Amino acid sequence: MSQIDELFARARAEDRAALVGYLPAGFPSVEASIRAIATMVENGVDLVEVGLPYSDPVMDGPTIQAAAEAALAAGTRVDDVFEVVRATADLGVPTVVMTYWNPVERRGVDTFAADLAAAGGAGLITPDLIPDEGVEWDRASRAHGLDRIYLVAPSSTDERLALTAEAASGFVYATAVMGVTGQREQTSSLAPELVARLRKVTDQPVGVGLGVSNQEQAREVAAFADAVIVGSALVRCLLDAPDEQTGLDALAALSRDLRAGMERA
Repeated sequence: MSQIDELFARARAEDRAALVGYLPAGFPSVEASIRAIATMVENGVDLVEVGLPYSDPVMDGPTIQAAAEAALAAGTRVDDVFEVVRATADLGVPTVVMTYWNPVERRGVDTFAADLAAAGGAGLITPDLIPDEGVEWDRASRAHGLDRIYLVAPSSTDERLALTAEAASGFVYATAVMGVTGQREQTSSLAPELVARLRKVTDQPVGVGLGVSNQEQAREVAAFADAVIVGSALVRCLLDAPDEQTGLDALAALSRDLRAGMERA
């Protein structure tokens, strides 16, 4: 049983969804991103997505793009991402890297997997890699004990949902909307249907992301999903803050607010 499997088993026993929080490594600096992630964990985040800043983000909205650009401008590199992963894993929470596939290929798939496992990482979220093209990653991830978290969308056919869920491990990442990341005033009406379709083809936990930004939305998603994934709203806490401590305070408050929405009882 992987770290992520254990988390979902524990959340089920507590009759709640898991809270997944995303922050990019190196924003606003490597050290500051480590402090920010620790703040999220201390205030209720169950699983951390450490973003690998990338210069050509296909799926990222303006908030995450701005943070990634700042991290890259500050000189953040892949080795820094692993440093953040190591610090996060040391907090005792499952830690995954969210990355586009190009940086993995450039480093070498097996080398990347080995380095991620050595840092205590639990797996990889690959928004632009589909299972059909992931044979090398499947082999490397299994060799190093890492989970493979693939994305599905409302436009995915039932056949594609089944194929993706079969190749995935840890959980399946269901994108609740068509489009890029970002906070939204309402959660997608397509999300419950997408999760219901996934339930017909897999017993894997399903996490829903893209758009959740407050307790009410988190509670709504937690009613039908196994995990609620939050990114832009957390990043915005730091982007909007005039100084680091103000940003950390806002991050703590939002994490607590979101976690309160996980409690189904």
